[in-house]
Amino acid sequence: MQKYYLIGSPISHSLSPAMHNLSFRTLGIDAEYGLRETGLDRLAESVAELKSEGAAGWNVTMPCKRAMCDFCDELSPEALISRSVNTVRNENGKLFGYSTDGAGFLRTASEFGYPVKSGAITLLGTGGAAISILIACALEGAERIHVFYNRESSADRIRPLITQLEEYTKKSHVPEITLESLHDVTALDSRAQSTGLIVNATSVGMAGTDLENMSPVSNTFFVNKNAAVIDAIYNPRETVFLKQAREAGLKTKNGLSMLLYQGAEAFRIWTGQDMPVRKIRQDIFYPHL
Repeated sequence: MQKYYLIGSPISHSLSPAMHNLSFRTLGIDAEYGLRETGLDRLAESVAELKSEGAAGWNVTMPCKRAMCDFCDELSPEALISRSVNTVRNENGKLFGYSTDGAGFLRTASEFGYPVKSGAITLLGTGGAAISILIACALEGAERIHVFYNRESSADRIRPLITQLEEYTKKSHVPEITLESLHDVTALDSRAQSTGLIVNATSVGMAGTDLENMSPVSNTFFVNKNAAVIDAIYNPRETVFLKQAREAGLKTKNGLSMLLYQGAEAFRIWTGQDMPVRKIRQDIFYPHL
């Protein structure tokens, strides 16, 4: 039996074991997925244990995603650029690191029928989720990506990444990437009117925070009725941001689809098979979608 794990802390709330174990059973794969609570102080020890036990792979969550890069022998382009790993494949002791968050976003966007390739995206936020989405859109061949930051320090942190992306993609297609302030309402409204996909990757609207009942934009923001709207947040099911968009007549999706599809990409990397996403959505995610 092959063993897979989720490492990080805290992880007891994770849906990953239910997703992967149901997938293994459905497809008749002799494998098992478990949890291994791991803080940064124990990461090196945990990786050594997983390798010695012959674990076939593992997912990585906070606070270990960046540090995991240092333990991998090879990194995918997404993991290399973001310096973040959320999926590891162990091939005879050689560790391959991947970042599947961007793939989860691309599949979510495809559900709208929106072509990220050659498309235009307005992206709110500069944190980990936003970086994964930015990288995925750039590598997919987006025409324009308009990134909005909340603080100048966040902008300073993401500028080198944009330069790196432009350098990495110049042999194929270099997207136009702009970086502007969320507080510049004129720029925000202008970009939203000219893009077909609008994404909130900030923490504004997340349950259990002081920002739960807030939105990063005003009610006048959603004027492009043809745009599709995604919020990376999945708790609550409908953020204020998504409610504004829905009431304005736009198509919306929350972050649970992204979570489902990034897990499906990890499953494909490990097994070479497609996760039975319809069954996972129905049996595990349906109450939350």
